Parts: sequence; C-alpha cells; structure tokens
Amino acid sequence: MTLMKVLLHAPTAASLARARRNARNLLAARPEAQVLIVANGPGVREALENPDPDTDDRLRLCLNTLHTLQLENSGGIQEVEAAVVTLAELQAQGWHYIRG
Repeated sequence: MTLMKVLLHAPTAASLARARRNARNLLAARPEAQVLIVANGPGVREALENPDPDTDDRLRLCLNTLHTLQLENSGGIQEVEAAVVTLAELQAQGWHYIRG
C-alpha cells in the first residue's frame, strides 16, 4: 500500500479546528499516514491561543503571518517561511491537499 501523505490547510480559526479533528480521525484510521497542518492568517492566532497537544507536533505556522499580525510563537510550534510556498511544494511532492 502507498503511504498516505495528507496536507491540511487551516487559514481560519474554524478551519484549524476542523483540520485538528481531521488529523486525529485520519491517524486513528491510518496510523501510518503522514499528516501536516499548515496554518496561516487567523488560523495562526487560533493555534497560539488554543494549543492542542494531540496535533501541534504536526502543525506548521506561517512565519509571514506571525510577522504581519505581530504575534510571538512562544509555544515553540514549528514554523514555515510562507504557507503558500509550503502548500505548493508539498503538493508538488505528492501530498494530498485538504482545506480544513
């Protein structure tokens, strides 16, 4: 079986909540799957204000959004240079895109 690689995009607070649920559900059904959540826009603020220990190890915050919104990532969540670049690069590598 081919390894499933799923990229969940979370640009809003509501989409981050859905992406976190989707990640948990997917990993419960397919524990071998690779799952990443990429947050940008208001999704970044939500991630910082409401951490989730079950999924934050799979979460990547957009550094551009952190700078634009003048937010500090004091929780140590991993960051990516730009969500748009990360989303495009991972899709080019065969990751399946789902918007949260």
